[in-house]
Amino acid sequence: MEALLTTLQKVIVIVLSALLVIVIVFSTIHMATLIGEEIWKQPRFLIPVDGLLEIFGFFLLILIGVELLETVKAYIRKDVLQVRVVIEVALIAVSRKVIIAEPDRVPSLTLLGIAALILALGLAFYFERLAARPTASPKHTEMNRVA
Repeated sequence: MEALLTTLQKVIVIVLSALLVIVIVFSTIHMATLIGEEIWKQPRFLIPVDGLLEIFGFFLLILIGVELLETVKAYIRKDVLQVRVVIEVALIAVSRKVIIAEPDRVPSLTLLGIAALILALGLAFYFERLAARPTASPKHTEMNRVA
């Protein structure tokens, strides 16, 4: 029974990754048409700030999809979720929110919550990287004390 569930889980993850690739491809095509439309509007070849914010938000959304695909690929290869990639996706998502949010329309308490979330994710990313570093051998540490 466990082997059947494991196989089913793998099939579901592969189907999800294929669907994610389709979404990323069509989103990239949509973003290209959006950029083309913004460039072609009057005045030509000048994109207004609102258009830039929409394009940057869309770009980061596609980047989130690419990072999610990386997470799924790592899961397929190693059968383990990589914490660093998940934190990176969360950082990109929050960064996207900050970029597309208009501070005068967002309540100050929400902005404070976003800032706390960015701080927490930054700390989590820092500690994850710190934990992933190889530890120095005692001999190497002793040599550093003498020098």
